[in-house]
Amino acid sequence: MNAKIQFPQTAKTDVYATRTIAGIPASRVLGVPISTINMDVAVCTVLDWVSHRNAQYICVRDVHGVMRAQEDPALLDIHDGAGLITPDGMPLVWTLKARGYNDAERVCGADLVAALCAASVSAGTRHYLYGGKPGVAERMAVTLTGLFPGLLIVGSSTPPFRPMTSEEDEAAIVEISATRPDVVWVGLSTPKQEYWMRDHVGRIPGATLVGIGAAFDFYAGDVKRAPRWMHNNGLEWLHRLISEPRRLWRRYLILAPKFLVLMVRGAVLARRQVTP
Repeated sequence: MNAKIQFPQTAKTDVYATRTIAGIPASRVLGVPISTINMDVAVCTVLDWVSHRNAQYICVRDVHGVMRAQEDPALLDIHDGAGLITPDGMPLVWTLKARGYNDAERVCGADLVAALCAASVSAGTRHYLYGGKPGVAERMAVTLTGLFPGLLIVGSSTPPFRPMTSEEDEAAIVEISATRPDVVWVGLSTPKQEYWMRDHVGRIPGATLVGIGAAFDFYAGDVKRAPRWMHNNGLEWLHRLISEPRRLWRRYLILAPKFLVLMVRGAVLARRQVTP
């Protein structure tokens, strides 16, 4: 970890404080280590890894992902192997701020793409897009190179929806590695992309793998993002629910309330433990 990068510090005693496998400060939320960061810190951290050819993977985490980890011990373990777990959902940001990390901010996948692409143009960082439905990665590449002139997108590919054979997987890794990417953006949705990153980190020499799911569809133009005011007020989930009710109703109408119940229960138990 680069000592020059200044991570947000807690103004309180955080009994949930921990560090990721890469040494990044984090605070556990229902067992998941959420990195105590903001966008500037996230970008600087990735560029530092790239400059040192330090292969890591990043989980962009929201409430849905935290709750899926409660049901899947292997997915929970994957977070412990991640170099960075960014606070995507606003409930996670509010939790960090309640624990005293006043400078922590939301770091969602689509915004991380924009911030890192903007910062990496002058550095010559090489990007690869892996995921999405057929044609999505290619359209995303066109959008990004239009937004950030000089951005190096060295390749893109879409895996089949079915499980790949070991031979197909090896061929895909050889193809990606041949482009010498520094950052591989992975859009396979949760939890598939987390399993993929766990199994492939280090197999693409020096590359940082970043799971960003729906950001592929945003940049391809297939799904419209919520207005900025909804992002800032924790209402992007409502926009997504209205846009894709059949796919997302369980995520927002069942898992999110369950998350709140578990967090309140945990807070009550913690208070009882410290009360004489």
